[in-house]
Amino acid sequence: MRVLVTGTAGFIGFYMAKALLERGDEVIGIDNINDYYEVSLKYARLAEMGIEATEIPYAKPIDSDKYGQYTFIKLDICDTLGMQSLFETYEFEAVCHLAAQAGVRYSLTNPDAYIDSNIKGFLNVLECCRYNRIRQLLYASSSSVYGLNKEMPFSTDQQTDLPVSLYAASKKSNELMAHAYSHLFRIPATGLRFFTVYGP
Repeated sequence: MRVLVTGTAGFIGFYMAKALLERGDEVIGIDNINDYYEVSLKYARLAEMGIEATEIPYAKPIDSDKYGQYTFIKLDICDTLGMQSLFETYEFEAVCHLAAQAGVRYSLTNPDAYIDSNIKGFLNVLECCRYNRIRQLLYASSSSVYGLNKEMPFSTDQQTDLPVSLYAASKKSNELMAHAYSHLFRIPATGLRFFTVYGP
């Protein structure tokens, strides 16, 4: 299966791409390699995937030296034309969308980054899935959507209408957008509400 993994230089995206490759899938990984946190960590993950570079040209596919079925492309999900071209070129069967602007605190000082990446970028992903007959969309939501909900333990049956950060609101918006596209255009979509993935 040919799978697009967005955010492939991130912590979760890196491990997702490796798992897909190890089960025999072909993976095209994209990431804009922004500087929200230390860029050297992202380049180190890419190096482990067989992409040895410290400067990667934008929108140029680079094949892995380690995995024969892995290609990395530096691309921003907010780049509408770039995303359309990507989907038309590779004809993906499935999309694992993990790219996003993360972090609750950062959303207090840089709200535009969340609207750009988490709303506009996600809309680009949904539109590309719509027009390219994607068989499965998996996307990252967040435990932050539970907001002021005081019921424990958290459950997918609970209301998530009281977010307490723009980050949480953007992830709740993703769930609503995915539901609408799934209903209107028959795109099978699964959202994962990640908790702190680094552990205690």
